[in-house]
Amino acid sequence: MSKPEEGAVDRAFNRSMLVKLFVVAALMFGFGFALIPMYRAICQVTGINNLVQRDVSEREAKNSQVDYSRTVSVEFDANARGPLGFKPEHNSLDVHPGELTTIMYDVTNGQGRPVVAQAIPSYAPKQATEFFKKIECFCFTQQTLAANESRRMPVVFVIDPKLPKDVKTITLSYTFFELNTPAASVPAQRSTAAQGATTPGA
Repeated sequence: MSKPEEGAVDRAFNRSMLVKLFVVAALMFGFGFALIPMYRAICQVTGINNLVQRDVSEREAKNSQVDYSRTVSVEFDANARGPLGFKPEHNSLDVHPGELTTIMYDVTNGQGRPVVAQAIPSYAPKQATEFFKKIECFCFTQQTLAANESRRMPVVFVIDPKLPKDVKTITLSYTFFELNTPAASVPAQRSTAAQGATTPGA
């Protein structure tokens, strides 16, 4: 095969590879955006970890009987997909079942552009899921953070006293997914759950 022919074959191969890589990247990008709608649909069907509903009202939580004879260790985990810094105020807390508890999470948008993100909760062990009741949570709504904004957000929860006796540790894990990038001219919308937000120059 002559050199011109070899060059033509190489160019054709490179174009083919570029097309394939573009298709794979597009599929991965689309799948990332589809995760949240898929999760919401599953939640609506199963009733598990619903993002937009409280697990229990604050009034119900305050009226629950606190079991001071038991202590449950709650571990807090934070993960982020995208340009966000995300961490809990404490790595763990010891709580009594029926006791109203608040934990703060800090999120920082380190990019010079606004970011819209959604947090998805998960629990371990699985059997603890139905006994971990959230009253207030930033995961109930999408969060819009301005460029370089930091925000402190609360999670108010109670452990159902009916939690099986053999469960002594529960891990609450959140993963923040970036959804899309709003126009820079649109002011950031703050969730009603957001507290202690700080912006550059404040």
